[in-house]
Amino acid sequence: MSAGTIKVTYTQLSKMIDHSLLHPTMTDQDILAGLKIARDYNVATACVKPYLIPLAKRELAGTDVLVCPVIGFPHGNSTTEVKVFEAEAAAKAGGQEIDMVINIGKALGGEWDYVSDEIHQINEVVVKHGAILKVIFENDYLQEEHIIKLCEVCSDLKVAFVKTSTGYGFVKQPHGMYNYKGATVPHLKLMRKHSAPEVQIKAAGGVRSLDDLLYVMSLGVTRIGATATISILEDAKKRGIGEDPVEVPLLPMAGASDQGGAY
Repeated sequence: MSAGTIKVTYTQLSKMIDHSLLHPTMTDQDILAGLKIARDYNVATACVKPYLIPLAKRELAGTDVLVCPVIGFPHGNSTTEVKVFEAEAAAKAGGQEIDMVINIGKALGGEWDYVSDEIHQINEVVVKHGAILKVIFENDYLQEEHIIKLCEVCSDLKVAFVKTSTGYGFVKQPHGMYNYKGATVPHLKLMRKHSAPEVQIKAAGGVRSLDDLLYVMSLGVTRIGATATISILEDAKKRGIGEDPVEVPLLPMAGASDQGGAY
């Protein structure tokens, strides 16, 4: 069943994607292959671990694909001083968009002065060096009240983006196994509702198809983190999405409802 339509171009879709190259087992050869994908498909950024910034800069030279390093990744538990140092070093090295993870324990403990001060310091140093900041909440660990408060804090601090997840925030279930939802439709709606209009939303952790991308786009999401870049954009080409705007149907996301399914 269609959930309406949306008008898009190919470049509009490609420039919504941060191509994620963050798995801990990736070798430099894997990274080179991933950077080629980012370059060939003209995505928004290649999202890399900080030590890879020089390699990413070299491989993406001459394109408008930006370098996006991650800070305090994936658990956000470094001291504020270390996170600020890491963020400044990343921006100086050529990181143009910086994705940092909040101190999740401090947010859960209601220590909002700490959380706000840390985001403020990192945002200040990143912007000083001409980059922008995306703040990762890791929604799987949080309740709605925490997500709302974080959106308000980030809005007050005028950060560029708020982001749902790292892609690695697995939560232990009662049966002892670990599970992960990542971005969910209710959380994306909540983040859009409680963030200032100029604060953009990034969905990460499970946007795996073109239909997923189109659906979150309809919710006000302007960026996604993805490893499925090739399949998403090749599907767009198959459906005839080019540089002229095309109206395409919106499909509800599999397993995602207002009750909070994962995708």
